[in-house]
Amino acid sequence: MFSGGILNALNAIFNPLLALDPNPQNPALTVLVIAFIISLITTIANKYLVDQEKVNENQKKSRELSSRMREAQKKGDGKELAKLQAEQTEMLKDQNAVMMESFKPMLVTFVPIILIFFWMRTSIISNIVLILPAPAYWLTLTPFWHFIGQFLYGGKATIPYGIGWLLWYMICTFGMSQILRKFLGFKQGF
Repeated sequence: MFSGGILNALNAIFNPLLALDPNPQNPALTVLVIAFIISLITTIANKYLVDQEKVNENQKKSRELSSRMREAQKKGDGKELAKLQAEQTEMLKDQNAVMMESFKPMLVTFVPIILIFFWMRTSIISNIVLILPAPAYWLTLTPFWHFIGQFLYGGKATIPYGIGWLLWYMICTFGMSQILRKFLGFKQGF
């Protein structure tokens, strides 16, 4: 009953996407648009809920400390190494604070994303949303994902060169997230 009401509300929001898809039997465009929406939501949440300067500064300090520890180990300087290990212990407190801060966006985005996935799982009927040309099929490791899917979901047959909505979503989201992060001015911390 409860899930039926939620599904009806989600259908009202997302079914127009399915209707606009030029190939409703294989709704790759719908999944692409949903991947963009979810990527946008999570990227904006990260931009405004996480102190990016603090995260980048913490990563920089951690890399510098690791580098100094490697140097001390190479030199065999036990005194310096002990000092750096004490510094590392202090830094772990900062890293825990940064990690807790990075969970803030997840608290905001978790429920909407779960609801969207619920809608996709129940509304995208086709097992295959996109048929790939052979080179792309192999580059995306699709045979591996088919094997995992067969293993986990009872050996359903797969269509050669076809990918399901979840793999297509993951491919789209990875690309969309990178583009949106650059567009919104995220600095690369690595």
